Amino acid sequence: MGEIDKVFSEFKEHSVAEFFKKNRQMLGFSGKTRSLTTIIHEYVTNSLDAAEEAKVAPEISVEIKEIDKEKYHVRVQDNALGIPEKHIGKVFGVMLAGTKFHRYVQQRGQQGIGATGCTMFSQVTTGKPVHVISAYDKKVVTCDVEVDFKTNGALVSNMAKEEQDGSRRGVTVEADFAEVKYDKSSYGVFEYLKRTAIANPHAKITLLDPFGETHVFPRSVEQIPPKPMPVLPHPLGLAKNDLLEFAHADKENMKVSSFLQNSLARVSAQKVKELESLCAGVDFSKKPADMSWDDADKIVGAFGQVKWIAPATDAIIPIGQEQITKSLQSILNPEFLSVRERPPKIYRGGIPFIIEAAIAYGGQSGKQVAEGTQPEILRYANRAPLIFDSAGCSITESVKNIEWSRYGLKNFDQLPITILVNIVSVHIPYTGAGKQAISDEEEVVGEIRSAVMEVARDLQRHMSGLRSEKDRAARKNAVLRYVGQLSGDLAELSGKDTKAALEKKLILLIEGKYTKQLEESNDSIPEDAASGGSEGDDDEKEE
Repeated sequence: MGEIDKVFSEFKEHSVAEFFKKNRQMLGFSGKTRSLTTIIHEYVTNSLDAAEEAKVAPEISVEIKEIDKEKYHVRVQDNALGIPEKHIGKVFGVMLAGTKFHRYVQQRGQQGIGATGCTMFSQVTTGKPVHVISAYDKKVVTCDVEVDFKTNGALVSNMAKEEQDGSRRGVTVEADFAEVKYDKSSYGVFEYLKRTAIANPHAKITLLDPFGETHVFPRSVEQIPPKPMPVLPHPLGLAKNDLLEFAHADKENMKVSSFLQNSLARVSAQKVKELESLCAGVDFSKKPADMSWDDADKIVGAFGQVKWIAPATDAIIPIGQEQITKSLQSILNPEFLSVRERPPKIYRGGIPFIIEAAIAYGGQSGKQVAEGTQPEILRYANRAPLIFDSAGCSITESVKNIEWSRYGLKNFDQLPITILVNIVSVHIPYTGAGKQAISDEEEVVGEIRSAVMEVARDLQRHMSGLRSEKDRAARKNAVLRYVGQLSGDLAELSGKDTKAALEKKLILLIEGKYTKQLEESNDSIPEDAASGGSEGDDDEKEE
C-alpha cells in the first residue's frame, strides 16, 4: 500500500446523527442544568407548534422525577392532534426530518433536530430509548424510539396499537436522562416555563417538579393566535445556489419565466420582462431544470436592480400588544407597563420580521440578586424563550448599549425593571444550532434598539410624572404647615371669620391650586409623545 493510500485508508463517511452525538454541545447539551432545560424546551416548543397548527388551545404538562443523583425521568404530554404512526420514528429518531425546515413560515422550532436530539441524549447518557404515546383519530399508538447513529435512521420497537373513541388526542413522550440537574436558578426548567407562559398566554402549562410541588401557569387569554400562512421566498432573499436548487427541483413549470412567477413572491409577468432585459444571454423560455449556474448568477444579479414590493407578512404572527400586556400584568403585576410592536421589516434583503418590546417597572419586575434588584431581559424568538448564551445575543447587546441615563434612569442597574423583546420571523437568525442567541444582523439590531427606545420613552414620561407629583406634594405640604398660624393671624386681624373657617378656606384654596397644576401638567404632554413619537425621525435623533 502506497503512502497516499495509507493516509486515505481511514477515510469514512459519517451521518449527521454521528456528528451531533460527538458534538452534542452544539444542540444545547452542555452543563447539567442547561441540558435538562434544553430537553424541556425542545418538547414544549414542539407541543406548542403542534397545538397551534391544529388550532387547539395548548395544554401541556411537564413532569420531572429524580431517579438517582443527576438522573431524572421526564414526561411531557400535550393535547394536540397526535402524530400518525408512520411519522413517529422520523419525529423522534431522525435528524433534520420534520415539517418545519423547508417551509417559509413562522415556527418556534425550525431545524428538525430538537426531539431527535433528546432521543440521542437519552441513549448516550442512560442507554435507553424514549417511549412515545400518540393518540390521533381513533387510535392510540405506543412505541419505543432510538436513533441509529450509523445511518441517521429511526429504530422503532415495542409497537402497540389500540382503538379508541377519538376523545383522546395528543402526544406523550417519556424518557430517562442522566448527566442533568434540576434547580431553581434563572437557567432552570421552572424559569424557562415561566417565560414560556409570558409569551404564550393562550397556553396552560403545568409543572410537577422533583420536589413534588405542582406549578400551574394558567391561560390568561382565550384567543388562539392566528395560524401563520406559508409564503413564497422573496427574490431579494435568494442566493444563486438557492435559485438553482429551486429551479432544478421544479416539476410543474415548463419555462423559467413561469417558474419565477409561480415559485417566488412578488414576481409578476411585468417583473419577468424587466429581468429579461437585464439578463443578456439567459433563455427565459427553457425548462427550469436546464437553468445553469451562469443563468442563476445573472438572474440574482438582476433581482438587485429591480424595485420590489416588500415581502408579505402573512407568515409571521407577533404575540400582540394586548396579549403581552395581560400576560405581564398577570405574572409581574407591575406599577407601570408599556408594550410596543414595530412595523414589519426585512433583513438579508428579503426575510420579513417583526420586533415586539415591552418594559415593566415595579411590582415583581426585575431580578432579585444578593445586592438587591437588577433589570431583567426576557429574550424571545417566535414566542420561545432564549435562556442561555445571553452575552452573545444581539438582544442583550442592544438593550445594554442604550444610554439609559438619557431616559432619566441614571441608576438603571439597580431598578426593578423587566424588558421583553420578541423577534418574529420565518427564519430566525440564530448564532448556532442551540437556538439560544440572535446573531448581529444590522437590520434586526436596529429594530430592537428602536423598539426598546420607544418603551423607554414611555417609562421616562411615567417616572418624570412621578417626580413632578412628588415635588408638587412636597411643596403643598410645606405650604400647609403654615395654614394654622396664618389662619389664626388673619382671624385676629380681620375680626370677622373664625380661625377654623379661615383655615378651611385656605386648605381648599391650596388643594385647588395643586390639583389644577397636576391637570395642566398632564394636558401638556403632546399627543405624539404620549404614543411614543414618530417611528422614523425620532429614532434617528435617538441614535
